[in-house]
Parts: sequence; C-alpha cells; structure tokens
Amino acid sequence: MQQRSLGSTGLRVSRLGLGTMTWGRDTDEHEARDQLIAFAEAGGTLVDTAAGYTDGDSERLVGSFIGDVVARDEIVLATKAGISRRSGERRTDTSRGHLLTTLDASLVRLGVDHVDLWQVHVWSDETPLEETLTALDLAQSSGRASYVGISNYSGWQTAQSATWQRAVPGRATLASTQVEYSLLNRHVEREVLPACAALGLGVLPWSPLGRGVLTGKYRTGTPSDSRGASPTFAGFVGAYLDDDSARIVEAVVRAAEGLGWTPLEVALVWVRDRPGVTAPIVGARTAQQVRGALSTDDKVLPDEIVAALDDVSRGALA
Repeated sequence: MQQRSLGSTGLRVSRLGLGTMTWGRDTDEHEARDQLIAFAEAGGTLVDTAAGYTDGDSERLVGSFIGDVVARDEIVLATKAGISRRSGERRTDTSRGHLLTTLDASLVRLGVDHVDLWQVHVWSDETPLEETLTALDLAQSSGRASYVGISNYSGWQTAQSATWQRAVPGRATLASTQVEYSLLNRHVEREVLPACAALGLGVLPWSPLGRGVLTGKYRTGTPSDSRGASPTFAGFVGAYLDDDSARIVEAVVRAAEGLGWTPLEVALVWVRDRPGVTAPIVGARTAQQVRGALSTDDKVLPDEIVAALDDVSRGALA
C-alpha cells in the first residue's frame, strides 16, 4: 500500500487507515484479528482507536494483537481522548488532567509506552482551549505521544488551535485532524480543508463510506446484519437514509457499473484522492469488508467520473 506524509510532519502512514470503533462490541476478537491480519498483509500501517470506543475494549483488543499479529514498529498507532461514557451517557471532558489521565490508561490497555498519534477527540466549550492544548504539549514532551492532533473541530477551531501551537515556541505542532468526510457529507470542504492546507495539517476522514450507505447496501431496505439494524448505530446510519443521499448513492452505483468496480471502491477512492486528504479511516464489521476497501489501492477514478460525482453531491457541501 502506498504511504503518505501526515500533513507537514515526517510521519508516514498508509493511505488507508483501519478504524476499530466497533471492536469489542459488534466486532469480536476473532473478526478483529482477521481484519488486522488482512490490513497488515496489504501494507496498511495506520490503526486508529480511542479510549471512548466500546468502553476501552477497542484499545484492549488492539493491544492484545501487538507483538502477536503485528510488531509494534510495523504499525502507526493512533488513539484519542476526550469522550467517555458513564452510566450509559456520553460525556465530554477535554481538561488537561482528564486528557492526560486518559492517555495513561490508554497506554496500559494498549500495552505500549507511547502512541504514534494522540488526538483530542472533540472540541469542548467547557475547557479553555489553551488548557486542552497544553495536554498535547505534555504528552509529546514526556514521550507518551510522538505526534498530536485534533478531531471533529470546525474550521475556525482548527485554525485557532493550529495557530496557537505555532505561535508559542516549544509547543507541539498539530499533525492532523480527523473529521467526517464523504460524498454524503462534504461540509469540511468549506473551511476545515482550507485551514488544514494553510497550516500543514493532514486530514484523516472518518466514515468515508457515508456510514456505510455509499456501499449501496441500504438501497432496498436495512439488512438485518448491518449497522443500520443495530440499536447502537441505527440513528447514526439513518441520518443518511434520505432522498438526497439516495440520489448520490445511485450516481455512485452507476459509476461503479460503468467502471466494473463496486460502489465501495468508487466512494472510497473519491475521498482518498481529494486534495489535502492523507488517509481515510475505514471501519468494518468483517475482514471481508476490510479486504473490499484494500482492493482500492491500485485504482484511480477517471476525471469525468470525479466531476460527475462532485456535481451530484454538491448539496452535501451545505
């Protein structure tokens, strides 16, 4: 698999990342192991998890595979902090103390002494930005994180954070941001992507397949084995089961038929090759789905197809 630089840093990552959000819940240990094996054998290196995924079980599973399925130096290990669940409720805390305590717990679950990329999972108005960013500085200066980044920040939040870090000598420069980006959701093109281009941040799109909708699996209903049928993810997927999204999905399906590709391949290659994108993060329930994503490595969309998809999905910019 081809490798790309993460923003303006020296960190090199595979141009597809493996997401682990469902590991330990919808994806069991055996399926997760098969996913990682398939990903690593294809040359994939970027493995993304978070302290808030499945109450830490995602990190525990990833950690159990390091040294067994893959060597530590064969992967770029990324995790996030700032979101947790308590008594079933989602909680956000980006205070310095909470973030650093969460990072230490992540390192224990992962069984490593440092992560390659540590990201603040979400913006919070409850904590001053400079305090949140100080946690990134301490994580990097202490050797617990080689590189740091942010996730789910708006354009102005991204620009403010990156500019603050660059303005103060000795602070940890932001390497990347992780944001939702697909043919069904192009909002980041308005402000986030320009901010990243100007300030040297790599972009790691999550849900590059439109929460699975762009694969075409929901065209005639909700499959019983899909995330859309899961109580946990029904609302998450349902946000894109509307008429506007359906028109985009049909365009993707037509493009796939003309190229002899799958809709997954069309949608994933489109976002992978957008300006500024480093590596889409692909989350899957099964190893077969991971292999489907890995089949895109040698594929390039013709310019006329890109233009047609850009046109039909223009409403997703709003």
